[in-house]
Amino acid sequence: MGEKTKAKRKIIYIIYLLLTVLIILSIIYIVNFFITKREAKEQSNMLSALKIDEIEVTKEIVQNNLEDNEENDKTEEIEKGLIEEDLEEQKQKIERMLQVKQLKEQNADVVGWLEIKNTNISYPVLQGKDNSYYMTHNYKNEKSKNGSIFLNADYNWKIPSNNLLIYGHNLGNGMMFQELLKYEKESFYKEHPLIRFTTVDEDIEYEIISVFKSRVYYKSEKNVFRYYYFINNESKEEYDKFVKNAKNASLYPINTTANYGDQLITLSTCSYHVQDGRFAVVGKKK
Repeated sequence: MGEKTKAKRKIIYIIYLLLTVLIILSIIYIVNFFITKREAKEQSNMLSALKIDEIEVTKEIVQNNLEDNEENDKTEEIEKGLIEEDLEEQKQKIERMLQVKQLKEQNADVVGWLEIKNTNISYPVLQGKDNSYYMTHNYKNEKSKNGSIFLNADYNWKIPSNNLLIYGHNLGNGMMFQELLKYEKESFYKEHPLIRFTTVDEDIEYEIISVFKSRVYYKSEKNVFRYYYFINNESKEEYDKFVKNAKNASLYPINTTANYGDQLITLSTCSYHVQDGRFAVVGKKK
């Protein structure tokens, strides 16, 4: 009986042990099941969030692409407009240069065409052997009380000189350089800040840097600004002195100035504010 009891107890012990192991394994399985389920849910939520983010990013990319396309279209339109504008401007420049060439074929003394937009100043420019002939003759070499707009005879095209000194009558009929005196008002300058001078080789705009009144000075007078002598400067100092004197003499302040090496243009006409008065407008090549 003793041996049987021991064997029976042993069997019961083994059964309990197996049951315990089974219970433990079941608990582990159940815990893992819930952990896995929770992780799966969290992963699912994360994927959903990622999908939403991807959708938002995709929407943003599409929107940006649309905006970029619109911007590119606008840019292309602007560029196209600028190209067309530039082509039209080049066409007009060529036409102006051809006009000068045609006039030069009629009269070799024609050196260019002077124009100030939205004024009556739009004339051929002549250069004679002296500064008297074109005061009484037009570009057809006909006698005329209006004369011509003419370049100082000393201007040397072979250098070229630093300053295009151009003269014209101040006539009561509004012809030639009469409108130049309107620059006495700053408002007129602001509306007409550019001078155009066209030759057979180039079509150039000059920015006005000074507007001033002056007169023809006597030889005995010292330390005066004889602007009408400045055509070919001997040095940088002489050039800078001319620009400084022109700026100081200006009837009103003009921010634009000229630096040594800049081509200048000076338009000069008679003025009656004093005896032998003169009125001058100076510009620099853009």
